[in-house]
This record gives sequence, C-alpha cells and structure tokens, in this order.
Amino acid sequence: MTEHDPMLRLTVVLPTFNECSNVEPIVEELLPLRDRFDLELLFVDDDSSDGTAERVRMLAHRHGCVRLIRRVGRFGLSSAIKEGILDATGDVVVVMDSDGQHEPASVAHAVSALLDSGGDLMVGSRFHPAATIMGLSERRERNSTWANAVARFSLPRYRHLTDYMSGFFALRPERCLPYVRQVDVNGFKFLYELLALSHGHLAVAEVPLSFQPRSAGESKLNLAVIWDLGVSILHTLLLRMVPRRAVSFALVGATGIGIHLLVFACSQDLLGLGFEQAQVVAVVSAGCSNYLINNVLTFRSQQLSGIALVFGLIRFLLVTSLGMAANVGVSSAFYRQVTPQPLLALLAGIAVDFVWKYAASSRFVWNTP
Repeated sequence: MTEHDPMLRLTVVLPTFNECSNVEPIVEELLPLRDRFDLELLFVDDDSSDGTAERVRMLAHRHGCVRLIRRVGRFGLSSAIKEGILDATGDVVVVMDSDGQHEPASVAHAVSALLDSGGDLMVGSRFHPAATIMGLSERRERNSTWANAVARFSLPRYRHLTDYMSGFFALRPERCLPYVRQVDVNGFKFLYELLALSHGHLAVAEVPLSFQPRSAGESKLNLAVIWDLGVSILHTLLLRMVPRRAVSFALVGATGIGIHLLVFACSQDLLGLGFEQAQVVAVVSAGCSNYLINNVLTFRSQQLSGIALVFGLIRFLLVTSLGMAANVGVSSAFYRQVTPQPLLALLAGIAVDFVWKYAASSRFVWNTP
C-alpha cells in the first residue's frame, strides 16, 4: 500500500476536553487531506462542559468525514487515545492534539514518512534536530528534556528516539493494536506506555514537528500529569512486574512514612506520649495523609469529593484498621523483642501495613480490583 493508493483510508484521532474554540479551525485545516486520502476525523470528547461535543456534532452534519465519540463516566488523555485508535477505521491512524499546537500540515508528512519507511510507528518529535518549538515555555521545555532523558534510560531498545512524550504520532493498526490494547489508561503519556509495552518489537522512527503555541483554552499539564509520568517510568524500570497502581500507592506511602516519623517524634517530644501511644497517633495521621493524596493521584479516575470524601475516609480508616493494628503490633513486638531501635521497629510495622492497605482500600474504598 502506498501514499498514492486512492483507497488508503486515514483516521485522525483528536482527543478533546473543553476545546470548543479549537475544533472548527482544526477541521478546516485537516479537510484538504481528503484530496489524498479517504479521511476520517474522529473526535473523542470527555463530556466537555464548554460545548465541544455540540460543535463537533454540528461539523459532522456539514462534513461526512467527521465523527464524534462522547464519553460519559470515563475520562483521561490516554484513555481517549486508546478508545480512538480502537474505534478508528483507517488503514493508518494519526493521533494529534486538538489545541492547535500540532500543525495539521504535519499529518501528511508523518503518513508519507511512515509509508515510505515501511515501519510500524512514526513519532512527531519536538526535539528532532530539524524541529522548531514555539509552543513550550522555557520551564516546560526544560522539564520535557529532563523527562525524555529519564525515559530514554528506561527504554533502551528505543534510545534512537528523541521525544517519548509526544502527543503526535502515526501508526499502522495491524501491527500496533495488540500493544494498544494493553496500554494502562490510568497513565497520561500514551506513547511512552505503548513503547514500553512493545519491548522493542515495533519499527519506530521520527519526523520533526513545528510545535505551535496553544490556539485557545488552557494547558492540561498539572501535578497529576507529572505524577503519572514518574509512575510510568518507575513501573517500566521495575519491569512492569508490580501493578502500576501499586507503584503509585507505594510512592504515596513513602510520603506517609515522612508524616508518620514526624508525627511520632512530635508526639513523644512535645506531648510526652509513650512509644505505643505515639505510634497510634502517627499511624492514624499517616493513614489520613495517604488517603487524601491517593484520592487525588492514585485513584484519580475514581476520585471522591464532598460528603463522599468524608465517608470514604471513614471507610478507609475502617478497612485499613487491621493493617494499622498489625502495624502497631508488629512494630511494638519488634521494638521489645528484636531491637530497641525505634526506626527499624517503625519500618517493620509499615511494611506489613502497606500490603493490607493497598489491597483493602483498592477494593472497598475506591471500588477497583
């Protein structure tokens, strides 16, 4: 199959969330592709509140190549990309942002490069020697460079690439779908997850991007996105033997250790409590801290709010009370019978507590397997 085959069907997957001002301009810029391809423009909208889906529906009435998937009750960029690729009908699928930062002219370039190379995946790189970057602040460019350096270390079979975090790529579905199906949609950087899952079995190359300033709306980059990236890289470095969500839960637990040790020291030094009493206060404090952070980061797709957040905390404390009791019991026994070193005793109790908390809270608080 070549670029000049009149039957070549091209699907462009465009994830959207509150991008109402951007969808019409990007459709107008992509429509000329109909001269070269049997075109499908597939918008995957996360139930935007600004009228994005309604605007896409209007465009679909005007242009038969425009399709809409409106998602209710599920959200997230990786999830939207995965659903779009799986629903695409094209012989080649291109994924790009809907905010105007990816030039529509790059679509034809990426597809031509993919077909000419005979490869499986063509990545649009912001950091290719021939690329130009106008849509990243100095801080975001620096952070992206650092993130790519860490990603390169974790993906040794793809070290020839320069942009593992790109939101622009073209792929051949018949080769990539087995890996697309496996992508964990709780992550944010879909491309990184796809590369990690493929273990070097995909033929991947790059084309340079001209990365533009955002046309309208706000960037979706936030703490949760950065957290997801860190979890994804650590998950890969651990050879994906530990569930991704467990990795996130453990990282949150690491912050809980700091809270635990701080509250324990303050309870003894400032309140004059004994070891067991101070340990109880520290365990409960760390448990509350872990619950709140996990609600925002680890279980973001099932995030609780309002009164549900309060009831969730009560459930969390109840279902993890066995772990807390084991924490206190193991640490106290360790302190009395093994070593009088408080730090070692505390860590022994925390290790037992972690396993129970992860299993019980996943099932009974956030209702995930």
